[in-house]
Amino acid sequence: MKLYHSILGVAAFSGAIFLNSCESKTETEVVVEEPIDDTYAVSTEKMKIKVDTLYTGFEHPWGMTWLPDGKLLVTEKEGDILIFENDKFTGTKIAGLPAFYKEGQSGLLDIEAHPDYTNNGWIYISYGKAKEDEKSATTIARFKLDGSNAVELEELWEATPAWKGGNHFGSRIVFDKDNYMYFSSGDRFDTKMNAQTLENAHGKIHRLKDDGSIPEDNPFVNEPNAVKSIWVLGNRNPQGLVYDAANDKVWESEHGPMGGDELNLIEKGKNYGWPVITYGTNYDGSTITEITEKEGMEQPVSYYVPSIATAGIAIVTSDKYPAWKGDILIGALAKMHINRVDMDGDKALSQEIMLQDIGRVRQISQSPDGYLYAITEGTGLLVKLIPIP
Repeated sequence: MKLYHSILGVAAFSGAIFLNSCESKTETEVVVEEPIDDTYAVSTEKMKIKVDTLYTGFEHPWGMTWLPDGKLLVTEKEGDILIFENDKFTGTKIAGLPAFYKEGQSGLLDIEAHPDYTNNGWIYISYGKAKEDEKSATTIARFKLDGSNAVELEELWEATPAWKGGNHFGSRIVFDKDNYMYFSSGDRFDTKMNAQTLENAHGKIHRLKDDGSIPEDNPFVNEPNAVKSIWVLGNRNPQGLVYDAANDKVWESEHGPMGGDELNLIEKGKNYGWPVITYGTNYDGSTITEITEKEGMEQPVSYYVPSIATAGIAIVTSDKYPAWKGDILIGALAKMHINRVDMDGDKALSQEIMLQDIGRVRQISQSPDGYLYAITEGTGLLVKLIPIP
């Protein structure tokens, strides 16, 4: 397998503001079952890793998910789903997908297999859908596979109202232990206060049953005129979601404007503040708000000034990375690295830049067999992080 090693670097984290202290957890010895060639090992603060490049041909990869038979599915924003097997591209893409709205940040976005895929065969995708009058909507659908063909396609949810413009679609999908589906919807950029009203779907994290119906215990189901799928509000453009199964918690990463990217613990019915409170400014440097805190609005667990452009996130639960276990990894688009957040429960401790200049890291995921994978834009990579003793 090809190794990506020519531009990898590791640096101490700089240029960011963190809400928590810079202490670190006690290190744990890394145990690896068999020797691994460390010729191109990369040293991070807590362990060495080998970055194994599995694929180099992506244009704009966005999401990835594994099927029980070991196949890996990776989406590209232009509209393809590539099928990988045994860490190699099979040369096959899924046919029979719906049409996608492909302007700006829109297109085919995230993908997630149902937790009970073995029994029901459902695969879920998020994407931008074209609507009337040059508008579009973040959409959630599901389908099954017949070989490499998408069949039984069902649209489950659509962000309302439809909106003009090609920015801030959100669109990350995760499932919890009870098979409830959580997914993000961006504020659509040009109307910040979308995120603060319950009467539209934009700038929120939503929660549905796996068939697309509304759970009776969603927090705003009895609010007049509220979008019933809303789980939390006040989110600018969340492009990272991960479910912490061990603690039954959902974590989110969120793009700030110029500065103010956030890592948030997502809890039922809460307001995460955008744009009433933020640590960022407008792209022209002008002030969005004079305040960074307000009663009734949540503070981020960590935030970033300047922005790193937070994308997909993963929680390390695998015994293959004991020194990182419990930590959160965040893909950085603008800063082109993986950011490791040293976690102590819900508290962010020290942070580390890893694999600087590997590319615009769109998503990081942990495979069913416990390895970490990342996909990048610009460099177009699928990489596997292999621990070295």
